[in-house]
Amino acid sequence: MPISATAKAYWQIHFCVLLWGVTAIIGKLITLSALALVWWRMLLVIAALALLPTVWRGMRALSPRLFAAYCFVGVLVALHWLTFYGSIKLANASVAASCMATASVFLALIEPWLAGKRFEPRELMLGVAVIPGVALVVGGVPPEMRLGIAVGVLSAILVAFFGALNKRLVERADALTVTFVELAAGTAFLTLVAPLLVLLGWAGETSLLQIPTQHDIVLLLLLAFGCTLLPFALSLIALRHMSAFGAQLAVNLEPVYAVALAAVLLNEQRDLNGAFYVGVAIILAATLLHPWISRKPELSGEPVADRSKPIRE
Repeated sequence: MPISATAKAYWQIHFCVLLWGVTAIIGKLITLSALALVWWRMLLVIAALALLPTVWRGMRALSPRLFAAYCFVGVLVALHWLTFYGSIKLANASVAASCMATASVFLALIEPWLAGKRFEPRELMLGVAVIPGVALVVGGVPPEMRLGIAVGVLSAILVAFFGALNKRLVERADALTVTFVELAAGTAFLTLVAPLLVLLGWAGETSLLQIPTQHDIVLLLLLAFGCTLLPFALSLIALRHMSAFGAQLAVNLEPVYAVALAAVLLNEQRDLNGAFYVGVAIILAATLLHPWISRKPELSGEPVADRSKPIRE
């Protein structure tokens, strides 16, 4: 029996989530500041994509309006990564990844508005169901990590916005071209705002132009190509056949991978108590419940409207 496009999309997004779960660990191991880490990460990806002729052909086919829209999304992506790795530096990898689960609440409200998708009360309920889990995660960390949690939630809000916008725009250009434009715009934006962030001392920033050590270069290459270029492009393809909310709930599994890896590789379980792990379990339960609830109308014989198509201009 052939796999449906939607089922294939779910497998693709779960593979992306597995790779994204590794990013928090790599981010913790890299000695660069959050600003320099994100800048080098994006720069390496766009340098590689710039070598592909198909990317430049895709660029020439973009209208000015669509190009500007992708650039705006790229700025949101850059801010998301900046706050995500800022959360890691201010707290730890487990906390930063767990905060991403709050994005499902914001997406349940934002996606109908930005992507032209019908509002689904069930999705909002599932998003809200994650909140007790996140609350337990917050209660399971030392007080000095609370600022890291606040920055992590801000990162989740940014995820909701650029996820919904990408859903609206994803079918208008090939995935590699979209990845190049968005990450190039994000790199340019970070370069421009770097002096201000350094002046403000945001998350301990001291300079954008930090030269990576040999140890950091190896990890940055792994982060850029294995955990950024591949899953970023693949997730854009998957979004063509699923809602941004469904993708985000799958991404809620990222803390499970990140927490497990952090415990094994970074020994972070020393900083966390039982409440933290109960919270992660609640997040996991809501994630696994989403596909079953989404299929429920079809199983009962009710027609289901196609909500996967973005609004056209």
